[in-house]
Amino acid sequence: MAVKPKTLSEARAVYSTNSELAWWVFMRISGLFLIFLVFGHMFFNNIQINVADVDYAYVAKRFSKSWVKIYDSFLLGFAMLHGINGLRYSLEDYIQRPGRRFWAKVVLFTVAAVIFVLGVMTLWAFSFEEMGDAVRGLQHSN
Repeated sequence: MAVKPKTLSEARAVYSTNSELAWWVFMRISGLFLIFLVFGHMFFNNIQINVADVDYAYVAKRFSKSWVKIYDSFLLGFAMLHGINGLRYSLEDYIQRPGRRFWAKVVLFTVAAVIFVLGVMTLWAFSFEEMGDAVRGLQHSN
C-alpha cells in the first residue's frame, strides 16, 4: 500500500489530478474549521446555559436568529463534506472492482445529498414558532 502524504509537497507528488489534491487540502482545512464549529456549538448549547434548560422554547428562540441558522448550516455542510469524503477514500481503498466502487459512490453521494438537503430544509424552511404552537396544541389536546 502506498504511503499517505502528510505535507502539501508530498500530496502534489502522489496525486495525479488536481481534484484529488484539492480534496486533500480541503480535508485539512475542513477538519480545522470543524474543530472550532463543534466547540462553538458545544459552548452555546452545553456550557453557556444549563443543559437541563434546553427545551423546545429554547431551540425555537435560538433558531429564530439568522446567524444561528448560518452557523449550523456551515457546521452541517463541513461535517457532511468532510465525512463523505473520508468515506469515499475508504471506498477507494477497500472496493477493488471499478463497477462496484462506482455504484457504492453513487449511493453514498445520493444519501449524503438527501441528508444535507433535509438538514438545510429543517434549519431554514420551517417556522419554529408555528411548529411550537402546533406542538403545544397537541400537548393540550391530550
